[in-house]
Amino acid sequence: MKLNDIRDNEGARHRKMRVGRGIGSGKGKTAGRGQKGQKSRSGVAVKGFEGGQMPLHMRLPKRGFNNPFGKDHAEVNLGQIQKLVDAGKLDAKAVIDQAALQAAGVARGGKDGVRLLGKGEFSAKLSFKVAGVSKGAREAVEKAGGSVEVIVAKDPAALAAAKKDYKRLAAKAGA
Repeated sequence: MKLNDIRDNEGARHRKMRVGRGIGSGKGKTAGRGQKGQKSRSGVAVKGFEGGQMPLHMRLPKRGFNNPFGKDHAEVNLGQIQKLVDAGKLDAKAVIDQAALQAAGVARGGKDGVRLLGKGEFSAKLSFKVAGVSKGAREAVEKAGGSVEVIVAKDPAALAAAKKDYKRLAAKAGA
């Protein structure tokens, strides 16, 4: 085989139809757009419009709720942390916080901090400084001789003011 023998498989490349190039092309005159009307003009793309029929995104039932005040925590299990300590990627003497866990590659995202969860085996004596901790995780850390300090990620007064503003706007929208 030579480089000049290399070809795409038959049918792998299909030439684009060139519209509006004369009657013999099969796509001349109106170029497949039909006669007149909004969709025959240039610059028109009516997304989701179904010709007056109720559009699909409006016909489907709506489910769920997106809490505007929900916390975004990076959830980390104690089993993952134990593996990192055993591998030497986490310093057992230092305080384990969000920055240390992100540097180790376990706490992704979590703009409101890290929440410890109790899944997995845990035996290291560590000191944690996190935004949240489950009951089981706290018990496991304290049983191993470590400590957990829960820090508040955001100012509670600012959060209360935001909730008040949201309620005011919601009441205004409902009226």
